[in-house]
Amino acid sequence: MKREQSTTDTSSAKPTDEQLAVEKERIIRQISEELSIPLTKVKSAVSLLDEGNTIPFIARYRKEMTGELDENQLRDIEERLQYRRNLEDRKREVIRLIDEQGKLTDQLQQSIIAAGKLQEVEDLYRPYRQKRKTRASVAKERGLEPLANWIWAQPKQGDPLVEAARYINSEKGVASAEEALQGAMDILAENIADDAATRAWVRKFTQDQGLLRTEAKDAKAETVYEMYYAYQEPVRKLPPHRVLAINRGEREEVLRVTLDVPSERVHEWMGRNIVRKFTAAPIQAVLVSVIEDAYKRLIAPSIEREVRNEMTEKAEEHAISIFSVNLRNLLLSPPVRGQVVLGVDPAYRTGCKLAAVDDIGKLLEVAVSYPTPPNNKVADAERIVNGLIDRYGVNLIVIGNGTASRETEQFIADLIGKRRAAGAAGAAELKYMIVNEAGASVYSASKLAAEEFPALDVSERSAVSIARRLQDPLAELVKIEPKAIGVGQYQHDVGQKRLEESLGGVVESAVNHVGVDVNTASPSLLSYVAGINATIARNIVKHREENGKFKERRELQKVPRLGAKSYEQCVGFLRLPEGANPLDRTPIHPESYAVVDKLFRALGLKLADVGTEQVRTKLSEADIVQLAGELGVGIPTLRDIVESLQRPGRDPREELPPPAFRTDVLQIEDLKPGMELAGTVRNVIDFGAFVDIGIKNDGLVHISRLSTKFVKHPTDVVSVGDTVTVWVLEADLKKGRVSLTMVKPD
Repeated sequence: MKREQSTTDTSSAKPTDEQLAVEKERIIRQISEELSIPLTKVKSAVSLLDEGNTIPFIARYRKEMTGELDENQLRDIEERLQYRRNLEDRKREVIRLIDEQGKLTDQLQQSIIAAGKLQEVEDLYRPYRQKRKTRASVAKERGLEPLANWIWAQPKQGDPLVEAARYINSEKGVASAEEALQGAMDILAENIADDAATRAWVRKFTQDQGLLRTEAKDAKAETVYEMYYAYQEPVRKLPPHRVLAINRGEREEVLRVTLDVPSERVHEWMGRNIVRKFTAAPIQAVLVSVIEDAYKRLIAPSIEREVRNEMTEKAEEHAISIFSVNLRNLLLSPPVRGQVVLGVDPAYRTGCKLAAVDDIGKLLEVAVSYPTPPNNKVADAERIVNGLIDRYGVNLIVIGNGTASRETEQFIADLIGKRRAAGAAGAAELKYMIVNEAGASVYSASKLAAEEFPALDVSERSAVSIARRLQDPLAELVKIEPKAIGVGQYQHDVGQKRLEESLGGVVESAVNHVGVDVNTASPSLLSYVAGINATIARNIVKHREENGKFKERRELQKVPRLGAKSYEQCVGFLRLPEGANPLDRTPIHPESYAVVDKLFRALGLKLADVGTEQVRTKLSEADIVQLAGELGVGIPTLRDIVESLQRPGRDPREELPPPAFRTDVLQIEDLKPGMELAGTVRNVIDFGAFVDIGIKNDGLVHISRLSTKFVKHPTDVVSVGDTVTVWVLEADLKKGRVSLTMVKPD
């Protein structure tokens, strides 16, 4: 078990520039292979990232350099780049630590350098890691390592007990040959358990052949984990949501979880690779015993932890991915513009908080009414709500879906009906809808909400948030911690730091995709613009308040802390709808204004005509490829410029269908199998989608009922915010559950 000592200088010193360059090239090549993205594109993306450019900026304004990589590809590259660089740092550290022990060989160093995963590096380092006191370390202290080496050499003749008798030493605590032999076996067992190749094979075998079993600690207890009270499934087939559910059940001490592996096949493989055919029979017997002990006591428990940790990591990544998709779709829900809205935060004892906001979200008035139990002051509540509707011309009432929402909905529906019967002004246009209020209470209790509405109490702020999140979901939801918005699955069971990083990227992507009006945006919204942090966002708002609205984009350069790099990154995503320069209203970056000037001169157009039919017609007829060559600009950039000039004020969210509004209440008792309904998708998870059809609880469309075709994942068919047609399959009145289908029943 001895290793040849290295005669070369090691990498314990700081790497040279030349070594770092070689390392960078290796990392770029590895990322290219992992992600199946051409090497040149990865190289350009890495260079741009290293220069401090943000992903939204690179994706939008550096398309020629990256070959039009999208944001998802760029984020994948950034993530793998960070992993690979951390891996290289760890390799250097491990090489240094082994070298300090005087045990580094050329072969070991090359194996560490060639390792493609962190787990491989840790496996190689395992034999040299400083361990706490073990049976093997005690045996080494007693001088039994030479005996272990003799057994490992596997002589063709010899008796282990006879050889072990030579190591009896009362001063060192070795009282008998049996104790000496056991100590040597402990050393061998630890050496086998620390062998990188053995661990890699056992890990792969466990992943391929392992069976996860769960059982109840108390089979009589009624819990949400009952399906796992006597459950088993191969490790390789366990879907992510089931992994997280089992983990939670185990963490709550409801379930007992074990990982079963056919150990005899492991013993057989290890025996073939360790025990030689012509070794003396007594030594073979000892080695077989050592193998069984090494696997049962040392390898199996740690590999089980590693495999389950890897299962959990993959499940968490999947859950975060689904949450991210749902969050993006929710953030990009179409805004409901031009409506005076009454937001309602429902409650029982403390009453329903009301907030009327105008068509741009400015707070008009707050009030409280008590139409729900135990107060039941319906007539008084009608007077208050009717007063707000009449005073401000309310077109739309938005109700949060929290406690007492359905009783409040019934009250509002009845009120709308009475107004229509009485022929009240605007009654025909008055509608209501229920919105997911997840996170409203988090926002209303935040420092941000207190600064925005210092005179309101927490529940009144919540009513304002509920009203505004319909008018402009993106602008309002960015004020809330993304994980509190509640459109994921098992979001509380995943790594919170990783979740926050991923969701932060989603919000950043959505905000920059839509663009931000720099003269009306809140600091919360501005802080998600590429290149702008919270401090710069506050400085922009402060500058706006002290100096009036920005008239041109270049005025942003006067904002404190907004340096040249930040300006370059953010300016294209900041809009001035009423700006003096028509290009400041578009996503066109100021670095391309000269290109627009050349383009307009080439086409005989004037800048003042941006947005007119004449400009749209001429641009639609233009030959982009030919013009790009003449203007000396890349085709992707010119294509984006032309599109922006054709629709200068376009909001990409407005192309999506609006939400479904209601005027009457539907009860679960009203549902009959086969009934056709319109609904709004509230959440998409691994096994289906939850759809709001206007009753207390959302109905579930199981993945098997989303389409007549095979559906790999529900997100391939539906998205949060979609308006869909569904049919009732079953309504369970006792449990309050509704099963729906998007496949029209025959």
